Amino acid sequence: MTFVVPFDGAQRTVTALNRAREFADALGEDIIVVSVIPQHNAAYARERGWLPAGEPFDMKTIVTTLRDQVTDIAPDATFEYERCSRSVTGNRIAKPVRKVAKRNDADMVFVGSDDAGRLTTTASSVGNRIATDGSYDVVLVRSD
Repeated sequence: MTFVVPFDGAQRTVTALNRAREFADALGEDIIVVSVIPQHNAAYARERGWLPAGEPFDMKTIVTTLRDQVTDIAPDATFEYERCSRSVTGNRIAKPVRKVAKRNDADMVFVGSDDAGRLTTTASSVGNRIATDGSYDVVLVRSD
């Protein structure tokens, strides 16, 4: 079994990664964590804490920051990143996640949600776009 976790460092994705790690540890399964990075979008990267304030876009710094966060939470997880265009939409984030899930024959995708228990199919939700693929189960994880 393979678990995939979209991760951007937000609390909801930290919670999802923690939950996936708990399942993986109990079941002896693998975790693949994927971060989607909009190319040349320094403002987006700074908003998420991937870059210090005022720093220019630097892919190596962003990848290192995200990889270090993942390693702190799930040391045995495999970290991957995908690039998307500078303009950020839910589908531009979800599409690479779906691609990683398919490429790795994922059994489950753990999606962190601030909206679990309320409306989960808002226009801006990445989770509902990931859930459209029927080749894997989706675990919607509530943020702490």
